[in-house]
Amino acid sequence: MVKLVFSSMILLAASRFSAAFVPAARTFGSRSGTAIFGSDSDFDDFSSKVAFMFPGQGAQFVGMCAEVVKDVPAAKSLFDEASEILGYDLLEVCTEGPKEKLDSTVISQPAIFVASMAAVEKLKQEEGQEALDAATCAMGLSLGEYSALCFSGALSFADGVKITKARGEAMQAASDAVDSGMVSVIGLDSEKVKDLCAMASEKSGEEIQIANYLCKGNYAVSGASAACDSVAELAKPEFKARMTVKLAVAGAFHTDFMAPAVSSLEDVLADVEIKKPRIPVISNVDAKPHSDPDAIKKLLATQVTSPVLWENTMDLMLGKDFEQAYELGPGKVTAGILKRFSKTAPCTNIEV
Repeated sequence: MVKLVFSSMILLAASRFSAAFVPAARTFGSRSGTAIFGSDSDFDDFSSKVAFMFPGQGAQFVGMCAEVVKDVPAAKSLFDEASEILGYDLLEVCTEGPKEKLDSTVISQPAIFVASMAAVEKLKQEEGQEALDAATCAMGLSLGEYSALCFSGALSFADGVKITKARGEAMQAASDAVDSGMVSVIGLDSEKVKDLCAMASEKSGEEIQIANYLCKGNYAVSGASAACDSVAELAKPEFKARMTVKLAVAGAFHTDFMAPAVSSLEDVLADVEIKKPRIPVISNVDAKPHSDPDAIKKLLATQVTSPVLWENTMDLMLGKDFEQAYELGPGKVTAGILKRFSKTAPCTNIEV
């Protein structure tokens, strides 16, 4: 439960991104070339018949990707390229740890991104390019949105590594500047969790709010540490919550506590190219697909201070001719959440 909740919190093109990419178009999973830019409403009428989901921060574990880099040469190439960009051996940290290092915001964000793209390479090797071409939409939980954008051809692999590195560093710095954290609240609906946050804020004199709308009965709140403590104290006796779990994260993600990270992320995003995705990617900020690259950039910067609307994303996905989901990356977090919406929804895990 703790791993599921924590994981729920919390970007084909690269010069050496192997055969999973189309070299001429520098896009991932598509033989059709690079899409032409259009308005921001090009994906309004989309189908989620085959949905690709990517995990977020917290899905990492020591030992991940140890086997996939042996079995899938293209996956090993991804780690080699990422390590050159990062300046350290990312694969070694993923496979050997230590856990504290892998779990750090600075390391875990590029690690999960690269591991998720390695999972895409694994699926291609096992089931062929057709399996990738079958995807009709993509989405990622918080950090996982970058993996979804990379899969969709909106973001190059190299730029994805650079951005997730910078994002992790900026969020860590913002976390270090103030004593804050996150708590998962289990067993209450969102309105009661809002009321709980209001009471905890009044009691502690500090701010706290819902940061991750995951699914009914499972919401993560972010705020000052004193307010997090108050949430834990009040949830059961005052609101009859089933349980609370203090999350092992650096700070109050997806709130204004992360505001200092926005300008740093905007600077990095300004230096990278975002293309129109070849398939719709659902934004965490408004649970909608966007086709305008400038809009996507703005939303990515906003994402670190905005609540993650995963609950809305799952509802949207299941209501758009959904037939099959794939989860690509470490763990089974997004698959687990999907089952909370529909026990019969088919979901295939491509684990690494």
